[in-house]
Amino acid sequence: MLDNAVKFICDKIGDFKPQIGIVLGSGLGELADEYNTISIPYSEIPGFEISTVSGHKGQLVFGEINGKQVVMMQGRFHFYEGHSIQKVVFPIKVMKKLGIKTIIITNAAGGVNPNFRPSDLMVITDHINFMGTNPLIGLNDDSMGERFPDMSEVYNPELIELVQKVGDSCGIDLQEGIYMALTGPSYETPAEVHMAKVIGADAVGMSTVPEAIVASWAGIKVIGISCICNSAAGVSTVGLSHNDVIKAANTAKNRFKTLIKEVIKKLK
Repeated sequence: MLDNAVKFICDKIGDFKPQIGIVLGSGLGELADEYNTISIPYSEIPGFEISTVSGHKGQLVFGEINGKQVVMMQGRFHFYEGHSIQKVVFPIKVMKKLGIKTIIITNAAGGVNPNFRPSDLMVITDHINFMGTNPLIGLNDDSMGERFPDMSEVYNPELIELVQKVGDSCGIDLQEGIYMALTGPSYETPAEVHMAKVIGADAVGMSTVPEAIVASWAGIKVIGISCICNSAAGVSTVGLSHNDVIKAANTAKNRFKTLIKEVIKKLK
């Protein structure tokens, strides 16, 4: 199925050779609209699922940003939608086969760190996988990565520093922290958020970690950026809703787009 998907996409994009992949989370898909040279709906690509979440258009978008050829996932697949964890990460494997060397994975997240505020952008320095599964379970594809991959530096330290420098030069205040992934789709309880804080998480969400694991395993350099869209349960007394997530992402979108575009300009 992987080879079929790659062939189908290559037939559509011709000589386009993406160097960078971007996964756009809830409310952050506008970047793809600005640089849409070629778009392919997920429904047409062999092995891809259809995204069912509001704010996820569900298409693969190819374009050039600051001189770099980029492939963007305008929406992702989530474990909570009922997809197998292997289906969730299938597009990352496809992007690897298309030739990307660096991936920028974004998400909308709940703030556990009490110093975070809605619409803050957080550079992910590490993650905690609390999803109860791992996308590398099963037969290993030795052509992609080794059986027991090192996860000491999933999020590339040099690229973390690069993102922070770009933020400084653009006047964008960036947080740093650890992202913890749970399955969802229910938001975390106050007790679960307390647990996340105790074990070291700064933000919680329902994505990113499976994608980052597979990208790191496959030798792709990973940048992770969370848009803090609300304070998690127990941190704030305000109730949580997906509409608030979209609203906060919209507030942050211009800073987010500027940051991503300038980071891409600096990538080698």
